[in-house]
Amino acid sequence: MPDIIVMFFLLGLVAGALRSDLSIPKAAYDILSLLLMLTIGLKGGMALHGNLHWGLVTEVLAISALGFAIPMVLFPMLRYLVRLNVADAASFCAHYGSVSAGTFAVALAWVESRGLATGGQVTLYLVLLELPAILAGLWLYRRFSKGQTTDSNAAAPLWQETLTNRSVVLLVGGVIIGALYGPDQGDGVTAPLTSAFFVVLSLFLLEMGLVAAETLRKLRLRYWRIIAFALCMPPLLSLPGLATGIWLGLEPGTIVILGTLTASASYIAAPVAVRHAIPDADIGLAMLASLGVTFPFNVLVGIGLYSYFMEVMVG
Repeated sequence: MPDIIVMFFLLGLVAGALRSDLSIPKAAYDILSLLLMLTIGLKGGMALHGNLHWGLVTEVLAISALGFAIPMVLFPMLRYLVRLNVADAASFCAHYGSVSAGTFAVALAWVESRGLATGGQVTLYLVLLELPAILAGLWLYRRFSKGQTTDSNAAAPLWQETLTNRSVVLLVGGVIIGALYGPDQGDGVTAPLTSAFFVVLSLFLLEMGLVAAETLRKLRLRYWRIIAFALCMPPLLSLPGLATGIWLGLEPGTIVILGTLTASASYIAAPVAVRHAIPDADIGLAMLASLGVTFPFNVLVGIGLYSYFMEVMVG
């Protein structure tokens, strides 16, 4: 039987498919997403409290390298197998090289419910993978687009939008606050947030189920290559994340989360950045793939599959 939080996603998916009038007000959704990002950051920061060491430098560099490498590998596949134009291929690279904070939250809950050891630094992976991937997607667009810009300052808005994105601000801010104060100091504030994590996540997934159902209505047979890509790539993309985690000697739960992140696709930060930086890209196609296909796959079957992959790879 699936985890109970996954059942909330299925409830939203079924309700949306049946065209129910069930909906979560935008203001409530905004509050849920803000609480989710802040709580994830706090949980990671509190786990890091008193545990910072120089070994994290190697980890940060290795995972950042993944964020740059994955889009570079995906680009020729998207161009010649999926047959996307340069703008859409670069957009997909940014989305699939980047990560899904929602998928991360589900993976975090999954490993915690099974008692798998997890390092507090996992929250940092969201930023370490997201920023390099978006920048790599932009570089690919400028490198291979015939109308590429020569303005040396053109990347400034991308840096600004990415670094000041509310998810990044809340995640990084939560990590800093949690690392400074730990699990004991300020528990009057942090305890209610962390104890409500699963409730907030369940309501967030209910909304994601409704959104995914709406997105899936746009599926057409002519998009079969995109759909195949969105279904086949997550298990393949999980492998470099899992291999990197094993090579770094990370905890089992951390390895599963890292593999899940590299298998995920952004549907929050990347669309905002790509819409500004790659105006020729069809954001709808990327959202159809990332939110309509890849996100449900990862939430419903992917995380357990990646845990199995890790067990096989570890031997």
